[in-house]
Amino acid sequence: MTNSILKIASTAGLILAANGAAAEVTRHPIPDSDFPILQAVEVPADATLVYLSGTVPMVVDETAAQDSPDRFGDTAAQTVSTLESIESKLSALDLTMGDVIKMQAYLVAPEGGEAMDFSGFMEGYTQFFGTEDQPNLPTRSVFEVAGLANPLWLVEIEVVAVRP
Repeated sequence: MTNSILKIASTAGLILAANGAAAEVTRHPIPDSDFPILQAVEVPADATLVYLSGTVPMVVDETAAQDSPDRFGDTAAQTVSTLESIESKLSALDLTMGDVIKMQAYLVAPEGGEAMDFSGFMEGYTQFFGTEDQPNLPTRSVFEVAGLANPLWLVEIEVVAVRP
């Protein structure tokens, strides 16, 4: 009987030790593709998800008139300033862009354009994701929308980061 109790206690200890080990975030790339997003990501149950509210561009040209599109720049410039702002917000939470696992981007067609500037968005996006310094990619969706809260904004981005 004592042997049985020892075996049970030993097994329980192994189970507790296994459950105490932190599981890793698993990132699944798109098969046979070099497009810089993930197909899927698996987050362990013991990880904390951090949802960042929609973030919009910062003013990039203080000298531009208040109602000028130059004030916030083109889609590429707005993407960069928005991602810089996200990077700063994440840093304040002790997270990095490498912790981002999901992104939703909302793009507006530039004035005079017929559709959103996806290539401009990608120009900014690839400065932050899939780089040598920051190789982690998120899952991502990009939506064209009719407008944002400020008619000069062309970009708004929401992210979810994980704190393993």
